[in-house]
Amino acid sequence: MNMQSFLEILKYTLPAIVVLIASTVIVRRFLLSDLKEKQIAMLRENQGPAVRLRLQAYERLALFLERIHPRQLTPRVYQPNMTVAELQATLLFNIRTEFEHNLSQQIYVSKPIWDTVRGVKEQEINMINNIASQLHYEDDAKEFHKRMVDYVLSLEGDLPIDVALQMINDEAKTVLSYGAM
Repeated sequence: MNMQSFLEILKYTLPAIVVLIASTVIVRRFLLSDLKEKQIAMLRENQGPAVRLRLQAYERLALFLERIHPRQLTPRVYQPNMTVAELQATLLFNIRTEFEHNLSQQIYVSKPIWDTVRGVKEQEINMINNIASQLHYEDDAKEFHKRMVDYVLSLEGDLPIDVALQMINDEAKTVLSYGAM
């Protein structure tokens, strides 16, 4: 093969190779940008339900904390002629039942929120047990109720429940503002 034939073949193949490379680059970029657009669209589409689930979890945990607050829980479960032991058992049963009912919410909220809710539950249980241990178990539950109210009123600053509710409120506002994190 002579040099002129080689140049003639090169004259036709070189532009074809350049066009092939340019076409490959353009198609690849188009496909990647199209894939990214589809991923973003799917993320936006799925973000709505995720945000709703997270907000429902915040609502349920806030409701849980309100329901175990001593000012709400004790009047709800107290019955005349209860003993200290009966009221203590009823209070603890209600707190644990409410908590178990909301266990699944931990997958929708941040770890600090869940740890705080769990810590508040434990603090409430410890408070009930400590106050009950200062009384005779067969005594009238009125004294137990009174001591719980006095204890809550004697605390300086916010109650742990109030702090946890504020944390939930703040995180829920963040989710509302920015969507699922």
